[in-house]
Amino acid sequence: MLIGELSRRTGVSTRLLRYYEEQGLLDVERDSNGYRRYGDGSVLTVRKIRVLLDAGLTTEVIRQVLPCTRSDQPEFDWCSGITDLLDRELMALDARIDGLRRNHDALTGFLARRPPDE
Repeated sequence: MLIGELSRRTGVSTRLLRYYEEQGLLDVERDSNGYRRYGDGSVLTVRKIRVLLDAGLTTEVIRQVLPCTRSDQPEFDWCSGITDLLDRELMALDARIDGLRRNHDALTGFLARRPPDE
C-alpha cells in the first residue's frame, strides 16, 4: 500500500510515517518511481509504535523493543534484555515523576505564601 493508504488506515499523518521510517521503526520498499510501498503488516507495526509512544518510550527504545512485540496492545516475547531495558525506562520515569512532585510542592508553597488580597 502507498503512504496515503497507510495513513488513512492508521490515522497517522504521512509526515509521522516518514519519521518512523527515518527512525528505523517502519520498513518500506520503493517502487521504481520512488513511491513508498508498505506491506500489510505495516498497519499493525504503526499501531504498536503508537501504543509504545503513548507509554512514554522514545523511538530509540521502541526500535529495540518493537521486534519483541506481538499484537497492537502490545504483548511481548521477552527477548533477551527487554526486561532490563523496560526496568530502566520505568526507573527513569519514576525519577521524572519525583522531580515533578518536587516542582508541584515548590509552586504550592509559593502560592500558600501569597498575600490574602491577591
